[in-house]
This record gives sequence, structure tokens and C-alpha cells, in this order.
Amino acid sequence: MENQTLIDAGRPDTGSYRTTAKIVGTIYIAGMVIGISGNILILSILSAPDRFASISQNSMLLAVAALCWLLTVAGDIAHGILMFPILRQHSERMAVGYLGFRIIDATFIAIMVMVILAQVPLAKEAATSEVSLQSLSAVFMQMQLYAYSIAMFTLGIAGLIVCWVFYKADLLPRALAIWGLAGYAIILGGSALEVLGFDLMSVHAMPGGLWEVFIGVWLIAKGFKNLSMRSGTPVGPVMPLPAPLPKVK
Repeated sequence: MENQTLIDAGRPDTGSYRTTAKIVGTIYIAGMVIGISGNILILSILSAPDRFASISQNSMLLAVAALCWLLTVAGDIAHGILMFPILRQHSERMAVGYLGFRIIDATFIAIMVMVILAQVPLAKEAATSEVSLQSLSAVFMQMQLYAYSIAMFTLGIAGLIVCWVFYKADLLPRALAIWGLAGYAIILGGSALEVLGFDLMSVHAMPGGLWEVFIGVWLIAKGFKNLSMRSGTPVGPVMPLPAPLPKVK
């Protein structure tokens, strides 16, 4: 009985991993939907011909859009935390790297949100010194774009890390892992170009974005593919206990 207990202790908790897969999948889908919704609201307000008037009239809507992006910040950090014990089984460096780059990604998104919200007090003061504040607003817009591009750059690195582990550890079908590697590589390269001044209109985010939506559904429906997690076989060798000594009469 004790030997069986040790064997069970060496096995991964399949229910826990299945739940993690569902949560991670849900975060992928929710993050994409919430992020796109927030981005559409922000662009509709900040890209108006009279930006300050648009902000003044829609300040609450802009705050809601900013809150949407803050929810994606929480999702990014949650990704790193939830995937850490799974990635660590295959590479502790990759697990730490993924968590670290997810935190950096979330930090720059948070900075972007703060820059967006800073436009609200600027709009309130625009009536008194509109020319100088218009220039400052334009600087903030550029800061917002830089923060977003840097966040996407670090997301590209984090995505390459996790998809590489997916590929090497066979946690997902190889074709899906390769799709993720290609999608995040495009995000990484495109974001670097945007920091350098090229306007790609977020086209470079589409392959990786579609992968996140697809993989979100996949993880909710099927979970991770790794057999050791699915079947409950031990991750490492389990040493049997020595046979008990005969009783002395």
C-alpha cells in the first residue's frame, strides 16, 4: 500500500492539468475578444479629427476601453503563472523565461493604458492652451504606439518560448506548434519594424492572433496532448520500496 502511495505521488494530477488547459484556452479567447474590443473603442475615439472634443464627449467610453486592456494585462500574467508548472517539467529555463516575458508584456500594456488615460485631463485643459496641449497629445499618442509595439515584441518572444516547448514536448500536435512558432515570429519581426517607424497596420499580428483563438478552442476541447499528463503515467522513474524483513519468531 505504501509503495502504491509513492507511485501515485509521482504521477501528475491529470484533473489539474485538464483544468489548466481549459483556463488557459479560455484566457486566450477572452484576451483576444476583450483586447480587440478595447482597441476598436480606443481607435474610434483617439483617431477622430478633433481628438480633444472626441475624448471629452467619450471619456467614460475611453475608460471602459482602458479597463478592457487592463483585463488583458491580468490575462498575460495569468498565462505565465498557469503555464509555469507545465513548462517546468520540460525546461525550467523556458518556464522562467515565458513567465518573465509575459510580465514584461503586461507591464508595457499597463504603461500604454496609463498614456491613453492621460489624454482625458489633457482634453479638459485644451480650451485654455490648445496648441501646446495638441502637441503634447501627439507625443502621448506616439508613446502609446511605442508601448504597444514593445509589448507585442515581448509577446512574440514569450510565444516563441511556449510554442517551442509545445513542439519539443509534444504538448500539442506538431502542426499547431509550428503554426504558433511562425505566427509569433511574424509578431516579433513586425513589432520590431513598427518600433523602427514602419506602419504595418497590425497585419503582422493576424497569424498569431488567429492561432491564439484556435488554440484556445483546442485547449478547452482537448487539453494538452502529452501522454504522461493524459494517462497518468509517472513523469520520472519510481523506485519500489524494499521488501519487508521477515518477522522474528
